[in-house]
Amino acid sequence: MSDIYVKGWMPGMEEDKQKTDVHYRSLDGDGNFNWRFIFDFDYLPAEQLCLVSKKERFWSLDKTEFRIPPKLIVQIWDNDKFSLDDYLGTLELDLRNLVAPAKTPEKCSLSMMDNPEIGAPHKTEHAKSLFAQQSVRGWWPCSIEQDGNKVLGGKVEMTLEIVSEAHADERPAGKGRDDPNMNPKLDPPKRPETSFFWFTNPCKTMKFIVWRRFRCLFIGLIILIIVILFLAILLYSLPNYISMKIVKPLS
Repeated sequence: MSDIYVKGWMPGMEEDKQKTDVHYRSLDGDGNFNWRFIFDFDYLPAEQLCLVSKKERFWSLDKTEFRIPPKLIVQIWDNDKFSLDDYLGTLELDLRNLVAPAKTPEKCSLSMMDNPEIGAPHKTEHAKSLFAQQSVRGWWPCSIEQDGNKVLGGKVEMTLEIVSEAHADERPAGKGRDDPNMNPKLDPPKRPETSFFWFTNPCKTMKFIVWRRFRCLFIGLIILIIVILFLAILLYSLPNYISMKIVKPLS
């Protein structure tokens, strides 16, 4: 059972990290979000690099220009209110040489991504620039390191889209599901009834967490209380009943 959320950012622009809301109490490991990340960046087509202006150090007076490859990093996390969040996996995509996504989650695997032994992406005919495709949708795998090896940590379904500044002004869209929620309009995800934050929903907490987990204990306690009450009433009434039988006041 996990409380899942997703982070996203572009390297070199970490100050613009974004994250989804939390899918609470995912019993099967699936998280539904219907959430929009929006990253603004300046792209140099001739160099196929992003132009980033920022201070090299916090005490610097002037900003320095950096040319950085256009990449997207997506991470899956497990939210924890009383300790550090648990890291579940990461995905790094080079937007200039985008690995084609899988059409179904069953076909999504780490074999789609970089070969760790060679250290370079597979040069397949399906690897294309997102700047040429404009839009692509599908499943990508997230990896996590275990004992020095990359293993599958999760899968994400995303729609990636590149739009120009003029197009963005003509068809505005808000981050997440904020206003203006359009182009396209994002409806709240359809999550099961068990997906809620226990602290803010005491009634649901009793129904879905406490009752489902401890119902056998509760039923046993209720039966035990009934038996104890019956015995208490019996012990309270028995001496009076016996004395009435001995004295026989009506005879």
